[in-house]
Amino acid sequence: MSSVHDMGGRFGDGSVSPDAEDAPVFAEDWHARALALTLAAGGLGQWNLDISRHAREQLSPKDYSRLSYYEKWLAALADLLVKRGVLTLEELGKTQGAGRSPLAEKTLTKDRVLSVLSSGGPVDRLGPPPRFKIGDKVSTRHPAANDYVAGGHTRLPSYASGQMGTIIAHHGCHVFPDSNAHDLGENPQPIYAVAFNAADLWGKGNVQGGDEVILDLWEPYLEAVDD
Repeated sequence: MSSVHDMGGRFGDGSVSPDAEDAPVFAEDWHARALALTLAAGGLGQWNLDISRHAREQLSPKDYSRLSYYEKWLAALADLLVKRGVLTLEELGKTQGAGRSPLAEKTLTKDRVLSVLSSGGPVDRLGPPPRFKIGDKVSTRHPAANDYVAGGHTRLPSYASGQMGTIIAHHGCHVFPDSNAHDLGENPQPIYAVAFNAADLWGKGNVQGGDEVILDLWEPYLEAVDD
């Protein structure tokens, strides 16, 4: 069963309206600060990217529906800071902590921002050989659930669950989010680009003829399909 964040393919949420070419990067000044705060807190090393994503998914449906994009980021960050012991709930409500944090040496100072961000956060790893090859027919797991944790994080969208597609590329092995989001290890797995007939996902009346959707999917999400 998917959670409130898994919105792809739903009707009733309105259309996606791309920003104009001359639109500002951030619609409001505080959006930039929210992004900066989230990146700086992530630099403390107390969680990984998948844990951060899952924290947003764990927001209550009521909050997830009413909060704006960067409000979700800040709400999830506040939850993580307390849950991982970086701050106490009391400190979160104040302008400063009770004393010097043991993580103070990991502060992302302005002179380090460029070097840290430019180094990126690669998630490619050595791992098992690929089970599938380009051209293979596969089906995606159904339901789109985490095999390790009930209600846990997964990058298989529900709209693609139980669908048939074709492997068109192999990207090597990458950290597996389903385990990494829950402190169960990186568990690197092969990841593939899988092409789906758009009409199979969205219905014939919602796509142009010949349209396809390409998703990057980890091998545990896939099963072989006999020709």
